[in-house]
Amino acid sequence: MVQERQTDMPEQQDQQREPVRDSGQGVENPEPAEGAEAADTEGKEETAEQVAEPTEQLTVLLEDARAKADEHWDQLLRARAEMENLKRRQANELEKAHKYALDGFVRELLQVRDSLELGHDAALGESANVEKLREGTELTLKLLTDVMGKFGVEQIDPQGESFNPEFHQAMTTQPRDDVPPNTVVTVIQKGYLLNGRLVRPAMVIVSAAGSE
Repeated sequence: MVQERQTDMPEQQDQQREPVRDSGQGVENPEPAEGAEAADTEGKEETAEQVAEPTEQLTVLLEDARAKADEHWDQLLRARAEMENLKRRQANELEKAHKYALDGFVRELLQVRDSLELGHDAALGESANVEKLREGTELTLKLLTDVMGKFGVEQIDPQGESFNPEFHQAMTTQPRDDVPPNTVVTVIQKGYLLNGRLVRPAMVIVSAAGSE
């Protein structure tokens, strides 16, 4: 009896080891469906459109910035040209101002010369009247003083005034008892100011304390 059971066991083990056969209903690799391919294509197109939109916007912004830069550069060139023209005009005007600064003074001075020439011609005549020549000379001097006053020229005539070293130049001193010391007693040459600025000091003789 024992021997029969031992004989049956290998057959049962062989049956257990026997591989399971495929019944024909195994899972096979599915093929991709047409709808999936279409969805993938549409996704790619949408991605391309999304990439193209920022590119177009950047292009527009770049062109706008380039146009503004060109406009600003043109404005800069125009401003530079205007500055150059302004500097050139100012230089020309300054040159003319220096060149013709005395134009008005010369025009006024011509009438003084005309008066002097008339007085000189009258003095050459045989029947010259000294009194009339003196009057004509005084009128000419007055005319010259008026012309100089128009252009800010002021005469310095310090006769009898106290000595002022800023406007007077003492040539010598003279002892005097009738006037205080440092008084201008004689004007050798008159001085002149131009708009308050000293052009030439007056040359004078100044009093000093007397012998007493």
